Amino acid sequence: MAPETPAQGPIPRYFTWDEVAQRSGRDKERWLVIDRKVYNISEFTRQHPGGSRVISHYAGQDATDPFVAFHINKGLVRKYMNSLLIGELSPEQPSFEPTKNKELTEEFRALQATVERMGLMQANPVFFLLYLLHILLLDVAAWLTLWLFGTSFLPFLLCAVLLGTVQAQAGWLQHDFGHLSVFSTSTWNHLLHHFVIGHLKGAPASWWNHLHFQHHAKPNCFRKDPDINMHPFFFALGKILSVELGKQKKKYMPYNHQHRYFFLIGPPALLPLYFQWYIFYFVIQRKKWVDLAWMISFYVRIFLTYVPLLGLKGFLGLFFMVRFLESNWFVWVTQMNHIPMHIDYDRNVDWVSTQLQATCNVHKSAFNDWFSGHLNFQIEHHLFPTMPRHNYHKAAPLVQSLCAKHGIEYQSKPLFSAFADIVHSLRESGQLWLDAYLHQ
Repeated sequence: MAPETPAQGPIPRYFTWDEVAQRSGRDKERWLVIDRKVYNISEFTRQHPGGSRVISHYAGQDATDPFVAFHINKGLVRKYMNSLLIGELSPEQPSFEPTKNKELTEEFRALQATVERMGLMQANPVFFLLYLLHILLLDVAAWLTLWLFGTSFLPFLLCAVLLGTVQAQAGWLQHDFGHLSVFSTSTWNHLLHHFVIGHLKGAPASWWNHLHFQHHAKPNCFRKDPDINMHPFFFALGKILSVELGKQKKKYMPYNHQHRYFFLIGPPALLPLYFQWYIFYFVIQRKKWVDLAWMISFYVRIFLTYVPLLGLKGFLGLFFMVRFLESNWFVWVTQMNHIPMHIDYDRNVDWVSTQLQATCNVHKSAFNDWFSGHLNFQIEHHLFPTMPRHNYHKAAPLVQSLCAKHGIEYQSKPLFSAFADIVHSLRESGQLWLDAYLHQ
C-alpha cells in the first residue's frame, strides 16, 4: 500500500507593501500589518475597544509599534486578532515600509525590551494612592474654607483656587488610568478611570479615549490628531500647513494676529465655553449611559456640597471660575509640548520619528512634575504610553542616548520658555500664512 500523504495546513497568502498600502480605507477596505502578519480590519474598526478612528489611522501601514505601545495584555489581544488574519508579508518583503528607519526601529524595540526588564513598566501603587489622597484632601479643604471662614471674597477665591487645583490634578490622574498605566489589568484601570474622570471631574471616559488615543497614534498629524483640529478654522498651525493655507487663499481668521487672540479664545475658553457643553452632546449622541451616570454623580455631589453655602448664583459663579482656572492650567501644559513642534500630514514615518518630531520635554523639577502631572516628560510618555509616570525620568537617559546616536533632536526646556514657545510658534506660523496669502 502507498504511504499516506500527511495532511497539510492551508497555504498562507502572501502580500506586498503596495497591496497593503492600497487598503488604507479610501475604498472602505482597511488592512494593517503587525509583526509581518496582515490583518483585515474593515469590519472590526467599529468593535475596536480603543475606538474606530485610532485603529483606522494605521490602515495601509505597519502598526507593530503602536500595537505594542497601547496594549498591556498583548497575548490576550492577539487571540482576538486571529479571526482578522488574512495572510502575511511575502518573504522578500522588508519588515518595514521604505518611509521608516529600519535601524532606528530595531534599536527602539531593543530599548523597549530593556525598559521592561528594568521594571519601568511596573507601577508603584503607593505613588498613585498618595496622589489620589492629595486630590481628595484638597477637595475637602476647598469646602472647609467656605464652611470655616465664610463666603466673602477671599475665602471664595481660595476655595476656587483649591477646586481648580483639584480639577487639574484629577485630570492628570485620570490620564494615568486612561493609559492603563496603574494596574496590570485593563478592568481595574477602566473602573478607576470612570471614577476619577466621571465622579471627580464630571467628564466621560469614552470621550477622552476617543480623542486621546488618536492623538497618541498620530501626534500633530493633520486630520488624524484631533488635538490640532483648531487648524484651520481658529489657528494656522505649523509651517507647512500655514503656507499651504496661505497659498490656497483661505482666511477663516486673521492668523497674523493669532498669537494675540490665543489669549482670548485659547486658555480661558476651551473648557468653560466648549468642553463643558460638548461632553454632554457626546455621551447622549453616542448613548454612553454609563458615562452619563458617572458625570451626573459629580454634578449632584458638587451641587449638594456648595449650594447650601453659596446659593444657586454663588455656586454657578464658583463653578465657572473653577472651570476658567482649570482651562488655563490645562491648555498651557498640554500645548507647550506640541504646538511649537513639527505639524504636517501623516507621512507614515517610524514610531520614534513620529513621536519625537511632535513632542518636547520640560526640565524635571518637583514643581514641574507636579504641575504638569509628569507630562513635562512628554517624549517618554509618547514613546511608552502605558509606562507609569513616576518612571519617565528613569527612561529619559536611555531615550536621549538613542536620539543622539541617530541624530534626532531631543528637546527639553524650562517651563516658562515652553509657554513662550507656544506664542512664538503661533506668531511665526501666522506670519508664514500672511506671506503666502499675499505673495504666493
